[in-house]
Order: sequence, then C-alpha cells, then structure tokens
Amino acid sequence: MDPNFDTYQLAEEHDALRDAVRALAEKEIAPYAAEVDEQERYPKEAREALVKAGFAATHIPEEYGGEGADSVATCIVIEEVARVCGSSSLIPAVTKLGTMPIILAASEDLKKEVLPSIASGENTASYALSEREAGSDAAAMKTRARLDGDNWVLNGSKCWITNGGVSKWYTVMAVTDPSKGANGISAFAVHADDPGFTVGPKEKKLGIKGSPTVELYFEDATIPADRIIGEPGTGFKTALKTLDHTRPTIGAQAVGIAQGALDQALAYVKERKQFGKSISEFQGVQFMLADMAMKVESARQMVYVAAARAERGEPNLGFISAAAKCFASDVAMEVTTDAVQLFGGAGYTRDFPVERMMRDAKITQIYEGTNQVQRMVMARNLLK
Repeated sequence: MDPNFDTYQLAEEHDALRDAVRALAEKEIAPYAAEVDEQERYPKEAREALVKAGFAATHIPEEYGGEGADSVATCIVIEEVARVCGSSSLIPAVTKLGTMPIILAASEDLKKEVLPSIASGENTASYALSEREAGSDAAAMKTRARLDGDNWVLNGSKCWITNGGVSKWYTVMAVTDPSKGANGISAFAVHADDPGFTVGPKEKKLGIKGSPTVELYFEDATIPADRIIGEPGTGFKTALKTLDHTRPTIGAQAVGIAQGALDQALAYVKERKQFGKSISEFQGVQFMLADMAMKVESARQMVYVAAARAERGEPNLGFISAAAKCFASDVAMEVTTDAVQLFGGAGYTRDFPVERMMRDAKITQIYEGTNQVQRMVMARNLLK
C-alpha cells in the first residue's frame, strides 16, 4: 500500500492566499500600524486595502456576492493581518462574528438584505451580546425586544462592541420572553440608521486601539419584524453556535500577533551585539526563541484543525474551538512578553512594535469568552 503523505497539509490555494495577504499586509497595513495605535484611529488604509483585494469578508458564500472561502482560509487572512497590526485584523474577524448568526440562522430574505453589502466591502458588521452586568453570564442580559405590529421594539444597552460606530449592521441579542431564561433570547439584525438606535462613546483601552469599542443604546429602537434572525427564542443557541465558528478566528488573530512578535525578536537578536558577539549566539536566548516558535506552531495547528472541523460542520465543536482560542491566546501573551524581554529596555519603548503586540495580545485572552470560560467549556465537553 502506497501511503499518501499529501493528506495532512494545507492546500496550494491556502499557501497562495497566505503569500498574497502577507504581501498586502507588509505593503499596505504595516506602515500605518504604529500611527493607528498612537492616534487610536480606525485603520482606514487597512480597510481599503482589504476590500480592494477581496480579503475583508472572505467567508461570505458566493451566492451573496462573497468569496465563499473556507474557515481555514479566513483564519489565514486574519493571522497574516494580525502579524503586522492587531487592530486591522479585527476588520475580517469581527465581520465574520457579526454575520455568522445570519449565515447560520437567518431567513433567505434577510441574508439577501444584509450579506451582499458586507461581501462587497461597502458595509461591515458587529456583534452585540455582552452587557455591563452580563459578560461571561450572557444569559443574564437585560435588553428586551417586544413585537409591536409589524415591528420589533428594542430597549436596553450593549457594551464592548468591537468596531461599533463603524459597522452598519449589528447582530443584537435581546430577551423576547423573560420567563424562559436562555430560551427566551432572540437575535436581530439592527441597522445603524434604525430609529431609536444610538452608538455611545469609545472605550479607552490597553491595546487594539485602532479598533473602536463602544456601547450601543436602544431606546424604543424599531426594526421591521422580518429582521429577527431565526425563530423567537433561538437567539442564544445561535450565539453559541456562532462562537464555535468564530473562536478559531480569535485563535488565528493570537497566532498572527505571536508570529509578528517572534519575527521581530529573531531579526533583533541577530543584529544586537553584547560582549563582542550577536546575542543570538547565547544559548539562553536560543532556548527562548525555540520555545516561542514551538508554541506558535502548536497554536497554529490547533487553530487550523478547529477551523477545518467547523467548516465540515462536525458535531461537538465546543471543545476544539474553545481549546484553539484558549491555547493560542495564552501563547500570544507568553510569546509577546518574551519578545519584549529579548529586546531589553528597547522593547519597553514604542520605538519597536513588540510592546504594541504585547498590549494587543492581552485582549485575545478575554474576548469571545475569557480563557477561564473556555476551560469551563472544555471541561463540560470532556465530562458529558
């Protein structure tokens, strides 16, 4: 029997995609990364470059004008952008998060209303689940929606909304039947122009400063009745299903940030001389680099496996998607911290990108479920 050794590797088109995104990121995104962080401004250059190249929303199916790229391809796009700018990588990542509930559960009419403008790059989408008092305990949300004739009327607020104020479409979770707990939550597609919907001020953050994070307010916000995503009461199930598909994208962002820091550290230690030789010749430094690279590669493999399993629609994605996100984000924090250490005092300054990467890495351990919640998800899957 002739074993086929080609089965466990990325397809040629994945490698070609990586080369294309990396070239674009180096040329069109990296030059603005420090300025975007410093000025805390949206990376419009990155958005324009990604849209022009067709990389802003690769996951949207072809029937809605998208690329129809698989989940691994989307992770590669996010990873390669994150390698040079964490803030910019949230353009494709959050657009997937915001549209995934629509792709998974919305009516055909709603898909046709929302997805083509996202696919073309005209609009982006955001996701609104969390509230001030309902973070990890998302089912405790207070935002309400009631049916009033031909409209749903929403009241409440959402917080930590990534790219809020930039996005035109928002997937919003709200309680439609308070007596049913998590089974009384529904999902809605809200447009920026809907009456009664407003965007609050930007949060002042440690990292990913180029991506605005805001609160959303709903004061008798009125949307057409057919903008509910799926049946009433299915919103929380859709939210959880969405996270199975999108947690690997946060893993991909984390891998990209870690790879960027490793690349910077490798270049620096070869140039930096102490005691008459390059510090790359010291075994202590070599062992740090080896550990960093080993962890990054391990995280990358786990992310791709999680993405591939989600793409195939396998059951029981909970463990692998949580594991990929959790492991990759812990690796990103370790590797960026070590990169700063390898740069010494210089790494603590904004003259070099590793301090930005360290700040950007931290959020990957928190959003789309803290890593403590990921461990709960993994344990629950193991024990059931």
